[in-house]
This record gives sequence, C-alpha cells and structure tokens, in this order.
Amino acid sequence: MSTFTQEWQDWKTRREADLAAPHGWLALVSLDWLDETPREYPGIPGRWWQDEQAAYVDPAGASLAHEGEPITEVHRFELVNSGAGTRVLSGDVEIEVARRSGYLIRVHDPKAEAVRAFHGVPAYEPSPSWVLQGRFEPFPEPRPTTVGAVVEGLSHVYTAPGVVHFTHEGASHTLTAFNGKDGGLSILFTDATSGVTTYVANRSLPVGAPGPDGTVTLDFNRAVNLPCAFTDFATCPLPPAGNHLPFPVEAGEKIPYERG
Repeated sequence: MSTFTQEWQDWKTRREADLAAPHGWLALVSLDWLDETPREYPGIPGRWWQDEQAAYVDPAGASLAHEGEPITEVHRFELVNSGAGTRVLSGDVEIEVARRSGYLIRVHDPKAEAVRAFHGVPAYEPSPSWVLQGRFEPFPEPRPTTVGAVVEGLSHVYTAPGVVHFTHEGASHTLTAFNGKDGGLSILFTDATSGVTTYVANRSLPVGAPGPDGTVTLDFNRAVNLPCAFTDFATCPLPPAGNHLPFPVEAGEKIPYERG
C-alpha cells in the first residue's frame, strides 16, 4: 500500500471512529424545537423553553448537569446562532442545546440503533489525481453569508473570509469558503455526483491554512458527508450560491449505507 493510500486509510479510520462515538452524530435519537411555553418533551427530563435571547431548563426534580455542575434551578443558555451547541448530561445520554434561528434540543444516546449498526462510510478509492492546488483570495472584509438548510424554512449565517480559485481539466472554478479549523477553511459544495453516488444536499471539504501566497491544497479524497447525510435530526447548511461544480467529483465519501 502506498504512503498516500495508507495516510488516507488512517484518516478514514479516525473519521469513522468520530462518527460512531457514543455521543456523536449517529447517536442522535430526537430533535425538538423549543417555544415560549415551559414543557416536558417525550423522553427528555426537565421542562424546557426559550425566549428571543436564550433557552432555559427547569430540572423539575430530574438529575441534570452542565459543564460538570449539577443543575438545581432554572438554567439559562444563550448561544450564538448557527454556532456550537452545549450539552446537558442526564444519566448516560447528552441533551444538546443549539440555536438555529430558534432554539432546539436533541438527544445523543450511546444506545442508539445507528451507533450499534454502523459499519463505516462508503467512499471512492483514494487517488492522487484528486489532490488539486488552488489559490485563496480573501475578501477585503469577511462577509456574513446566509445559506439555506436541509430543514425547510431554516437558514444559517456563516462568515466567508474569501474564495478559492482552482482549475480542473483546463477549466477555472471558484468556490466560496467559510472559516475552518486551525486557521484553515471549510468548503461546502455539490457536484455532478450529488444525488447519484454522493449525498444530494452537500459535502464538506476541509482545507488547510493558506500559504503566504494564498496557495491551498484541495484534497477531494477527504470530502465528507455532513451529519444530515446520516440522520434526520441534523439541521445542516446547504452550500452557498455558486458552490456547485459542473463535473463529477469522484472522490471522497459516498451516500451512506443508511441512506442507500
């Protein structure tokens, strides 16, 4: 096995382990949207509600904890829209609180059937031909960019620092990039395989931090599905306008077995 293939296989193994983590995306078993009326939700301890700024939980006698501390009275969660959620521990399950325009709660249960049944993610065989060089062009100022979501009527707002230019088979292409991890970028895209061999709504391509001259590496072998490809309890964003590639990207993850 070549070093290139081995490194990809090691990456894939880590990726699948993350997906199948006890409280990961495959562990989702419910999603409920909060409203202004404090209420109980099926299978979820406590009473939950929201207002325009925050979500709230009254433990109502249940044993709940947040960030290592027990919740003994009404607790307030004020989160960034489209940002990271926070988690409330209840026994061996985690109740995620997130803000997606309004607030939602969803349960991550390590005993979820999807975790027990998971046997990996189908993917194209890795090929160095899908490692392309590009150039990052920053905007004068990062642009708030509104995109749709897999949930009808929902939208997300992300910060786009710029665009990535690259060529494929002699043609030039440009993709809007969002901020990624460790100074890198994240590109949501669809292509000619979307809805055929890859998930219809989107895939995500992580890109390392640009070099001093803006050079970036686009390794489409590491294009991954978003959580919505695996579960109906995710609210994933759709790619921004223009992020459709008119050719088939026959690299990266395919439609999950669970959706086949």
